[in-house]
Amino acid sequence: MEVKTSLLDNMIGVGDMVLLEPLSEDSFIDNLRKRFDHNEIYTYIGSVVISINPYRSLPIYTPDKVEEYRNRNFYELSPHIYALADEAYRSLRDQDKDQCILITGESGAGKTEASKLVMSYVAAVCGKGQEVNKVKEQLLQSNPVLEAFGNAKTVRNDNSSRFGKYMDIEFDFKGDPLGGVISNYLLEKSRVVKQPRGERNFHVFYQLLSGASDDTLKKLKLERDFSKYNYLSLDSAAVNGLDDAANFRTVRNAMQIVGFMEDEMQSVLELVAAVLKLGNIEFKPESRCNGTDESREMCELLGIEQSVLERAFSYRTVEAKMEKVSTTLNVSQAYYARDALAKNLYSRLFSWLVTRINESIKAKTRHKVMGVLDIYGFEIFEDNSFEQFIINYCNEKLQQIFIELTLREEQEEYVREGIEWTNIEYFNNAVICDLIENNQNGILAMLDEECLRPGTVTDETFLDKLNTVCAEHQHFESRLSKNSKFLTDHSLPHNCFRIQHYAGKVLYRVEGFMDKNNDLLYRDLSQAMYKANHSLIKQLFPEGNPAKVNLKRPPTAGFQFRASVGTQKSLPHFHRLFWSVIKRVPGLMETEGERAGYAFRQTYEPCLERYKMLCKRTWPHWRGPAREGVEVLMTDLQVPPEEFSYGRSKIFIRNPRTLFFLEERRKQCLEDLATLIQKIYRGWKCRTHFLLLKQSQITVSAWYRRYAQQKKYKRIKSATTLVQSYTRGWQARKLLRELKYQKRCKEAVTTISAYWHGTQVLNRRGISKGRGKSNTLALIPALLFAVFKEQSGVEVSKALCFIEPVHEEKKAVYEEKLEASEIFKDKKALYPSSVSQPFKGDYLEITKNPKYQKLNNVVEEKVLMADVVNKINRANGKGTARIFLLTKKNVVLADQKTGQVKASVPLPDLTSVSVSTQSDGFFALKLKEVMDLFLSLHFA
Repeated sequence: MEVKTSLLDNMIGVGDMVLLEPLSEDSFIDNLRKRFDHNEIYTYIGSVVISINPYRSLPIYTPDKVEEYRNRNFYELSPHIYALADEAYRSLRDQDKDQCILITGESGAGKTEASKLVMSYVAAVCGKGQEVNKVKEQLLQSNPVLEAFGNAKTVRNDNSSRFGKYMDIEFDFKGDPLGGVISNYLLEKSRVVKQPRGERNFHVFYQLLSGASDDTLKKLKLERDFSKYNYLSLDSAAVNGLDDAANFRTVRNAMQIVGFMEDEMQSVLELVAAVLKLGNIEFKPESRCNGTDESREMCELLGIEQSVLERAFSYRTVEAKMEKVSTTLNVSQAYYARDALAKNLYSRLFSWLVTRINESIKAKTRHKVMGVLDIYGFEIFEDNSFEQFIINYCNEKLQQIFIELTLREEQEEYVREGIEWTNIEYFNNAVICDLIENNQNGILAMLDEECLRPGTVTDETFLDKLNTVCAEHQHFESRLSKNSKFLTDHSLPHNCFRIQHYAGKVLYRVEGFMDKNNDLLYRDLSQAMYKANHSLIKQLFPEGNPAKVNLKRPPTAGFQFRASVGTQKSLPHFHRLFWSVIKRVPGLMETEGERAGYAFRQTYEPCLERYKMLCKRTWPHWRGPAREGVEVLMTDLQVPPEEFSYGRSKIFIRNPRTLFFLEERRKQCLEDLATLIQKIYRGWKCRTHFLLLKQSQITVSAWYRRYAQQKKYKRIKSATTLVQSYTRGWQARKLLRELKYQKRCKEAVTTISAYWHGTQVLNRRGISKGRGKSNTLALIPALLFAVFKEQSGVEVSKALCFIEPVHEEKKAVYEEKLEASEIFKDKKALYPSSVSQPFKGDYLEITKNPKYQKLNNVVEEKVLMADVVNKINRANGKGTARIFLLTKKNVVLADQKTGQVKASVPLPDLTSVSVSTQSDGFFALKLKEVMDLFLSLHFA
C-alpha cells in the first residue's frame, strides 16, 4: 500500500475544503462524494475533520496506519481520525494543554466507533509498562460494559448510543494514562418500557437471555424466549451480524477487567431480570395486581415482601407539611407507576455502573486531561418527542461551541493581533439555544413551570403557553403562532410545534412532554424499594429512607440535562460525521471563514524554534527577539508577502501550501542534518574500528613475540639441560667418591668412639699412649690424620690442614658438651636448640656489676652459675623472680631487686635434680628434708 507523505500527494478530490475552488454547497457535496467513492471517508475543513460512515470495514485502522500517523504533522498525511487523535495527544503531551475531542453528527453516523478509534489510537501511541497497560485495558474495556447497558438497535444504527458520554482520560507528565472519569448524560430510559417500531430495547436484555448459562437463568427465574417479556419488542429482536451470546461473554469479561466483583455482577444481572419481570405485571380493576407469579419472582430477586410491592402499586401517599393523604390508583395510574419504577430502576442501575467504573479507573493525581465527548447525534424522525427535543438541543449547544471557537473567536483573534480582516457574516445559532434554554421564556423553563403549576396541566396547556410566549420567534412555528401565516405546510398538526434548527426543521409532538419531563416516581415505590434486602437497591433509592423524608420536589429531566450540558474548558478538536448518503451539510458551510482567513497561525517563539534551521542567520541560535528572527527567516526564504501577516504575538499564514513549503524545506534540512550526523557517526565508527583493529594487531604481535621467545627459550633450556646433565653426572661421580671418603670417616669416628670409651689412646700417628678421655679427645686430629693418610692416600701436607691444636679452654667446653649430651640427648625436647649456645655460667656478671656488690660480699665462694629464675610457690602456683647462684658448696636464692639472700642450701642436702622432657625451662631440686623445694628456671 502506497504511503503518502503529504496531504497534496496523489490527492483524490480536495483533502482540505479550505482549498476547494469554487466553494459552494454543491461543490462541497460533490467533493465528499468523489472522495467517498475512492474509500477516502475523511476530509478536512481547516482543523475540523469530517467523515462519512461507509457501513463496512476498511483496511485503514491497522497497526501500520497507527505508526504511519504517529508524531506526524496534522496536514502532512491524508485526512484521518488518527491525525486528529495524534494532534490532540501531542498537544497534551508536549505543550501541556488539556484537550477535548467533540464527536458530533446525526444518528447512525458512526460516533461511537469514532470515539473508540480515538481511544485505541491514544492507547497505542502512549507509554508501555505493567501499570500503564493495566490502566489502558481498563479504559478500553469500559466501552463494552457501557454499550451493553446504554446502546440499542435503532432504525439507523445497530449499535446506537442512547446516552451521552464524556470521558476524561487523565495523563501524567510523560503522557502515560493514569485513569479516567466518565460522565453520562440523560439515558433514554423511556426505551426500557417502549421502543419504536423496528428498534430494540437495550442490548443487555437480549445478551442476558441469549448468552447466560442455564443455571444463571434458573437463578434469575428467566427463560430464553424473548416473547415471554412485554418490554422486549419482537419484530427486531434478532439482528443480522449481531451475536448477543458472544457479546454477553465479552461484557462479563470486560466487567472483570474493569474491576467488578463476582457478587456485584450477579447483583446487576438480578436487577436486569427484575426489570423484565416488572414488564409482565398486569393490573385489573377487580384484583388490582395480576401476574402474581411474576410479582412473586421479582420480589424474591429483590428481597421485597410481595404485599409491600402490591400496596405500592395500588396506593399513592401524598405528604403536605404535617398531613398525609392516601389515594387509590386506578389501572392506568398503576401501569404508569410500574413503568416509572422500571425506568428509574434501570436508569439508576446505569448511573451506578458508571460510578462503579469510575471508582476503578479514577486516577489518584491529575496532571493533563484529554476529553472525548460522544453524545447523541441530531435526530429527525417521523415521530419526534421529548427525547429528540433534548438530543437536538444538545447538538445545538455543540454547534454553538463550534461556531464560537472556529468563527467568532477566530475573527476576534484577528482583531487582537491587529490583522487586517474583512468581517464575514455567519449564522450564529445562539438564538436557537436561547429559544430553548432561556431562564425566563425558554421552552425548557416553560415546560418546568407547567410541571410545577397547580391546577390542571396537560401537554395541550403547555403548547398553548408556547404559542403565547414564542409566537413571534422566527425559529418557532405552530398552528396558532404568528409565523404560521408563512407556512406552506398546512398539514401541521395542532398538537405539534416546529423548530428551525441549524440542521433543519424538526416537528415535535407535545404528547408525553409533561410526563417525560416530570419523570415522577411515587414516594411509596421508593420506600418499598428501600425496604428490599438486595445489596444494591438501598443504594439506588436513598430517598426511600423513612428517616430522611424530603418533601422537596425532585428536579425535572429537562433541568438536569440543561445543567449537565456546558461549554468545555479544554481546547477542542472537532470531528463531524455523516451518513454515507449526503444531501446537505448543515453547519459546515459557515467554515468559509477558514477559507477567507488564515489557515495556520503560531506564536513567534515556537515558529522560530521549528523553522530556524532553514536560515543560516537564525541557525543554530537567534539572539534577538523572536519576531525579528521570524521576519529574517521569511525574508531569507523569499515567501511572498501576501501569503502571511505579522500579528502582535503570532505569524498568520494564509495558504496551506505555504505551510507545506516550510515543512518540505524543514524536512529536507532535517535530512541534510541527518546526513551530517550520519557522516560524523560513520567517521567515528570507522576510526573506532581502525583503533580496534590496531589494538588487535598489537595484541596479536605481542602474543606471537611471546610465543617466539618461549620457543627460543625452550631450545636454550633443552641445550642447557643437556650440558647440566653431563655436569651433574660428573658431580655425581665425584660425590660418590666423596661418599666413600665419608664412609671411611664414619668408620674412623666409630673407632674414635670405641677408643674414647675404651682404654687405648692414639697419638698423632695412631699409637696408643695412655688412658683417659682427655688424652683421646686431644689426639682426635692425629687419628683423623692417620685415617685420611691410610684410606685416601692424601699427602701428609694436605692432611695436616684438617688438624688444629685443641686449646685447653675449648677442651673444657667440649667436655661439658659431651657430658650434657650423655644426660639430655634424646631425653629433653629443648636440647637440640641449646647445643649451639655456649655455656657462660655467670650470666649476670655478679663480680663486675655494682648492683650486685652486696650479694657478692655475702657469697664467698666462686660463683659457677648466676641467672634470674622464677620460683614457683606451691600454695598458689604463682612465680617470684629470684637470683639463682650455684657455687661449689651451696645453692643460693636472692631477691632480684635488693640482692638480699632468701635461701641458701648446701649441695650435700640435695638428693636429686629433676627436669621435664618438654620444651620448657623447669627443673626441681629435691632436698633431704620432708618439705621439698621446687624451683623453676627460665633462662633469658
